[in-house]
Amino acid sequence: MEAVPRLKETIRAFGLDPDKRLGQHFLLDPAILDRIASAPGDLLGRQVLEIGPGPGGLTRALLDQGARVVAIERDRRCVQALAELRATAGERLTVIEADALAVDIEALRRSLDSDARWVIVANLPYNIGTELLVRWLHRLDAVASMHLLLQKEVVERITASPGSTGFGRLAVLCQSLCTVRRCFDLQPGAFHPPPKVTSSLVELIPRAPGERPTGARLEALEAVSRAAFGQRRKMLRSSLKALTNDPLQLLGATDIAPDRRPETLSLGEFASLADAWRTLRRNRGTA
Repeated sequence: MEAVPRLKETIRAFGLDPDKRLGQHFLLDPAILDRIASAPGDLLGRQVLEIGPGPGGLTRALLDQGARVVAIERDRRCVQALAELRATAGERLTVIEADALAVDIEALRRSLDSDARWVIVANLPYNIGTELLVRWLHRLDAVASMHLLLQKEVVERITASPGSTGFGRLAVLCQSLCTVRRCFDLQPGAFHPPPKVTSSLVELIPRAPGERPTGARLEALEAVSRAAFGQRRKMLRSSLKALTNDPLQLLGATDIAPDRRPETLSLGEFASLADAWRTLRRNRGTA
């Protein structure tokens, strides 16, 4: 790729003071940016989706890896600043001015007339990161992989094991749908301006279609985990009352002891609970 102005020059030229309202914390260190861009493996010719490129540091690193990048940016200042990079990268970079929460990644893929699944690589704004992730989990047919920078606390919840204090709804959903791995941490000083928390890069690789819940099975898993962890300090015989009038019947159908707490259940037991709840509802004519 041809030479483009240094990141700090771009920031200065376009007055890109990070906007706290948008949760902006820019990454400028080339070594860190290259490490993130390298995390998904070979990107030559692959279709990468980036959210919130800001001045374009990670965008440049992804392009240097040979990727075709579609970047979604809400801040018009940053969209304008990326014009120089677009001119250099040509057809390998598409910048869309939009709120990422309003973008359906499956519809975006169709609009680009592409069959390629997204490799999502992004330094996500803290204020919408978890919400974006959950939305993408419902569009996994359009996703090849995700490598996301999030708050370390959120990543610990995503990767938490059954029996640990961090194990909850987010872990059940993410791990039932994907294999997950915490790649590395970044201290606040790596960002401009430094956030008040440590960040972590997490990898999520969708499980094969036949190995992950979809449709009604996914809806049931979400409903069961929502009820179970809605009152996580209570035993299942109490917390599942938010889901059914007869939690003992539901638990009896799965041989799960009523006095267990939700964080002690395995992913398989949550799947069994979800299937049993669907069966009970179907038998009662409420499905």
